Amino acid sequence: MTTDGTTAGEEARGEPAELRILHELTSGNGLKVAAIAVLSLLSAAATLALPMVVGTLVREVQEGKGLTWTTATMAGVGVGAAAAGALAAYLLSRLGESLICRLRIRTMRHGLGLRMSDARREGSGNLASRLTADAMQLKGAIDIGPIQLPMACLTLVGTLVIMGILDWTLLLITMAGFATAVAIVAVVVVGLRRKYGAVQEELGSLTQQFVTTLDALTVIKAYRAEHQVARVLADRAESLSRLGTEVARLESLVVPVINLGQQIALLTVLIGGGARLASGDLALADFVAFLLYLLQLTAPLIMAASGASTIQAGMVAKERFKSVFALPVETVAAGWGTTPAPARPGAPAVRFDRVSFGYGDQPVLREVDLTVPAAGLTAVVGLSGAGKSTVLGLIEHFMTPHSGRVEVFGHDLRRLPLGELRGQLAYVDQSFTLVRDSIRMNLNLGREDALPDQALLEALARVGLEEEIRRLPAGLDTVLGGGDDLSGGQRQRLALARVALTDARLVLLDEPSSQLDSVNEQKLRRVVDDLAGDRAVLVVAHRISTVQHADQVIVMDQGQVIAQGTHTGLLGSCPAYTELVAGQLLSTLETA
Repeated sequence: MTTDGTTAGEEARGEPAELRILHELTSGNGLKVAAIAVLSLLSAAATLALPMVVGTLVREVQEGKGLTWTTATMAGVGVGAAAAGALAAYLLSRLGESLICRLRIRTMRHGLGLRMSDARREGSGNLASRLTADAMQLKGAIDIGPIQLPMACLTLVGTLVIMGILDWTLLLITMAGFATAVAIVAVVVVGLRRKYGAVQEELGSLTQQFVTTLDALTVIKAYRAEHQVARVLADRAESLSRLGTEVARLESLVVPVINLGQQIALLTVLIGGGARLASGDLALADFVAFLLYLLQLTAPLIMAASGASTIQAGMVAKERFKSVFALPVETVAAGWGTTPAPARPGAPAVRFDRVSFGYGDQPVLREVDLTVPAAGLTAVVGLSGAGKSTVLGLIEHFMTPHSGRVEVFGHDLRRLPLGELRGQLAYVDQSFTLVRDSIRMNLNLGREDALPDQALLEALARVGLEEEIRRLPAGLDTVLGGGDDLSGGQRQRLALARVALTDARLVLLDEPSSQLDSVNEQKLRRVVDDLAGDRAVLVVAHRISTVQHADQVIVMDQGQVIAQGTHTGLLGSCPAYTELVAGQLLSTLETA
């Protein structure tokens, strides 16, 4: 574990199990893989045997023998080859689906464990594309690579060997006809790998941009910017289309080039074979069998060529999965089972000691010193961009300070496991984020054992939301974001109700009353006052009503703490705070 509570990515500990495809396919599935291999071998053997059976049939026709047994054998071999091949492909596809399912689950778990900075840098859309396009590309490689491609190569080699046994001269003519085609296909396959990588990256970027656009749909509609934003997305889609067209152009060469090679070989074999038939160096039955093998040669060649390009795409997808697994993850125990670290006697809830933090080269906090008592309400105020929300993020250890030390209940965050830290915190962010699930699930978020409905309803009543939830057709089972969604203020109160259900020793609230009317703000204040009675509550506040009730006020400006004290004391000693309060009072009077 690193000092910021994360563990190294999978790349540092070796390739993830789900990406070791052959190992994962055979692990615990030995009999199934053996059955697939046997069926594939039977299919390949039957495919190789069929032209020889046809040659025997021709010979028996020439000799005037009965054809019943040979005809039945030919039909049986053909049907057997098709049935064995189909069953092998189905069984392999089932194993592949199981592997892809485990890979998707691992990707989602890893994505949820990423540090906030890494998750934001990757982007939700780009991460989501791993579960869709990349997973499908990798599934295609699994379907082709482990069994079908080797069997195609085996069939190809077997066909060439038998053709050589039948007539090595005609085999040389055949190989000369196919040589140029094979060389062209090899160049195409190499070029496809680069193109596949570009397509997958562009697809991930387009998905990310579309997801973020949908998140901003309200603003887009308000500014009538649908066509403007759609043009931007269309440009990205057209760029992806151009890349896809380049891939299609390369892929379109494979089959025609191989068919051209076959036609050249067929023409030369007909000429050469006719001459050898006329001279008596080649029997008609062998010539017919050779022609059938020549016609059959195209299928394994096309399978090998298309399989190689499919594997190229799958390997690009595999690298994209590896890039996610290489990112470090936070080590947090699941649910509420983690025992919080005990508070050290006399320690404040939070202490910042010369803490500095920034995003890139842009500093946000500059040597901040502040203290939050172990109980009571502490308000953080300041102009936008002062660093107030960043303080909450550092306490939650979403980010790591560039310098200085952050302590929670006397424990240095650099040495405190994340599970123990977050087990004693409750948090409501600026967006009062809720999970797109039922109200019940949101109130029980993080709990291994769901609370009874009565406890949930009591929490909703504390924030003035009980009756509104009861009136919904599905009540507590209403899914947020569905047909019976909640308003912004209702969602905010629901997030506060979730906090009221916790026994966290430190509650972090980021502008909790921003979308509440005066009646519900009073209810919020009572909830916060109740919470502050026996625990610490740290609130980023913009409303004067919240600040007036605080036991302590921290004033921030341009990333620094410029004053700490009570509301009354700061009015007489801090001009910046006096100006903030005056602005709030004026705003309140103008709104009234």
